Amino acid sequence: MTGPRAGWEAPVTVAELVNAGPLAGARMYGSGENPVHQVRIVDELSVFGSVAPHTAVVLIGTAASGGWAVEMATRRAWEQAAACVIAPAGGLSEGSGEVLAERLGVTLIFVDEDPLIVAVRIASAAARPEAARTQLVARCATRLAEAGPSARRVLGVLNAELPGTSVTLLDRHGRHLAGARAARPGADAQGADGGGAGARWSAEVEVPDLDDGVLGTLVAGGSSRSPGWPAAVRTVLRLAVAPLTAWAAQERLRASRDVALRRALAERLLTDAQQQEPGEPEEGGARAEAIALGWPVEGALTAYQVRPTAEAGDAALAGTLITAAVGQVPVLPRGEGWAGWSALDPGELAGRLHRCLRTMPWPCAAGVGARVEGLRAVEESLLGAEAAAFVAGPGTVARADRMGPAELLGALPTGVLRTPATVVLRPLLAVDKDGTLLETLAAVLDEGGALKAAERLGVHRNTITTRLERIKSAGFDLDDAATRLALQLACHVLLR
Repeated sequence: MTGPRAGWEAPVTVAELVNAGPLAGARMYGSGENPVHQVRIVDELSVFGSVAPHTAVVLIGTAASGGWAVEMATRRAWEQAAACVIAPAGGLSEGSGEVLAERLGVTLIFVDEDPLIVAVRIASAAARPEAARTQLVARCATRLAEAGPSARRVLGVLNAELPGTSVTLLDRHGRHLAGARAARPGADAQGADGGGAGARWSAEVEVPDLDDGVLGTLVAGGSSRSPGWPAAVRTVLRLAVAPLTAWAAQERLRASRDVALRRALAERLLTDAQQQEPGEPEEGGARAEAIALGWPVEGALTAYQVRPTAEAGDAALAGTLITAAVGQVPVLPRGEGWAGWSALDPGELAGRLHRCLRTMPWPCAAGVGARVEGLRAVEESLLGAEAAAFVAGPGTVARADRMGPAELLGALPTGVLRTPATVVLRPLLAVDKDGTLLETLAAVLDEGGALKAAERLGVHRNTITTRLERIKSAGFDLDDAATRLALQLACHVLLR
């Protein structure tokens, strides 16, 4: 049998019977790795001569009376290669039973119920292993439905209902989100040694997000030797996909209705990233919430800024229009507009922002920062995006990675610098009646010389030389580097 249910018809193991079957709650000593093909009720030691290998031996009567009888029965079970010995509690001290099971390599189980009733249940599970595993799946389905859309509760159910198995939810980058931390991706089958004692196995099921991508991966692992157990576990994991997807949808809906929540979450992510030590794993509740919302939190990231060039309207509407164009990204108030980051490259992000500006009910400009690696470096990209947005005109998008130093300087807030810029250029402004000298000074400083400035302004080089003489006569030393820097910044501020 192949496919997702491969192994379901394989014989159940003793461990399966104890962990998730008719022996649940019994005390088991030994590995429980042997398969159970049938059940035999034994009331006298003489019956052992006809016990076949892989038989679950249930002791009753004189065979279960007293510790010595149970010990002798266990020895005979070992000789017959029985799957396990099941005895009523009280026939042998469990401390002695543990030592005996370890010494002989026979799994010994003590039950509190009537051994005859236990025998009937084991016989049913051994005869129909697929039905026994289906009962486990049905029980898990009921518990998962009761858990509702909560990652923590869903993973709690999985780890409680799948004994001997560790289940965790990892994001698409392999970081822990919920559940046991022991489980990690591995071979989606039994170990390379063919499933020998202690062989590890794992099962993985992807959890899709609402954008046809991958929200994360459910990973289960353990050391069961039963070929049917991983198949049953994998089926249970698939049942958990729906409530986890619903959890992500619920988190996204909750955040989309609450601008303050999204802002706080984005700011917390940035704060946590800055406080995180280099190389330290990025985990925690904020990260899990962000992933549920579909926000990028790892890998290459690009920041953006949308800046209204006139009086802006509702911030919630702006956030809705930005995410509609760019995708599921954080949108938080920053500076004179709204900012965030995306996993898109600068070119693709700029294109989507350009389409976004056309949908805005008020005029806006946008900027795109440089591509950086991880949340720790996003602040740098955000600063670049903010500078680029100041340079961009209404309806346009500027990219920080394509801006020169002069443009970056000119992107500084003019409201703060206009007064000192006017003071610096006051001698020139006093003699520059039509703004020609100011425009010429900016061109010369930007282009690095009179020739390129002349080309930029469309005049003869001699005209530029004449104007430069008038500028110098106003008291400016253009040969001084500090003076040139101050003048260049002041020109950009006033010309904007």
